[in-house]
Amino acid sequence: MPIDLFISYITNEKRYSPHTILAYQKDLQLFSEFIYKEYESDNIDDVNHELIRSWVVSMIDDGISGTTVNRKISTLKSYYNFLIRNTGLKENPARQMASVKTPSRLPKYFKEDQLIEYLEKSSKIENNFSRLRDLLVIEMLYSTGMRRSELINLTISSIDFSANTIKVLGKRNKQRIIPLSDKLVDTIQTYILQRDARFGRKHDYLILTDKGSKSYSNQIYRIINKELSVLTGSVKSPHILRHSFATHMLNNGADLNSIKEILGHANLTATQVYTHNTIEKLKKVYSDAHPRAKIK
Repeated sequence: MPIDLFISYITNEKRYSPHTILAYQKDLQLFSEFIYKEYESDNIDDVNHELIRSWVVSMIDDGISGTTVNRKISTLKSYYNFLIRNTGLKENPARQMASVKTPSRLPKYFKEDQLIEYLEKSSKIENNFSRLRDLLVIEMLYSTGMRRSELINLTISSIDFSANTIKVLGKRNKQRIIPLSDKLVDTIQTYILQRDARFGRKHDYLILTDKGSKSYSNQIYRIINKELSVLTGSVKSPHILRHSFATHMLNNGADLNSIKEILGHANLTATQVYTHNTIEKLKKVYSDAHPRAKIK
């Protein structure tokens, strides 16, 4: 089936992440179910623009967010482009489907002094593998801005202790080098001693579970929530540490291009979202400090 061929293509040739592949599969499955229910058709390869538009309208009516709807539109566009290249389909029925407007949402992040205070207090911990690992997870995510998946796949051999750098394999298998602070290198080395004393060097992955196996997504999520929910009392995603890294770097004078390279963004547009947080900070400084700003 063309859907199976498409999934094989994005898995083996495009090498998309498992999370992205699953999202594509679900989107195509939901669209198939929609056209079968509404139009009694089981062939999503034979549709038109109006049918796709009716699906988009139905999702909006169901209260599905604009961001999610736009992702599903993007999935269809990619799928039908694949069919044009590989099955002789003449036209992409989703090509003229416009994106749904979405409200601008700024990335959430921790206040700098709040996070620094937490890390300073937490660094004074007992000689305990699990606690040291949990602290290292937070330090790595905040100090490097790397993604959760990148941290999970990080190996000890990717760390250059003499140069204080780490080699990270990001999206689309793109490699980048991230600098490490002396403090973080010390934490990593202390952790590795604990790790090897407990499990030996069975494999090269840096972050391990309590049983010595490779870490996984839900473990990282639980660590972040256990450690950082005390700061505000709410659930925290690991991605907030990435947002915090970028926002704090920008607030302290780093240029956008440098932040872009460290984060592994494909273009500057993705990085520019963090300038909004800086502008909000500048507005407050201006409002508090400039005499004319206080005049109503």
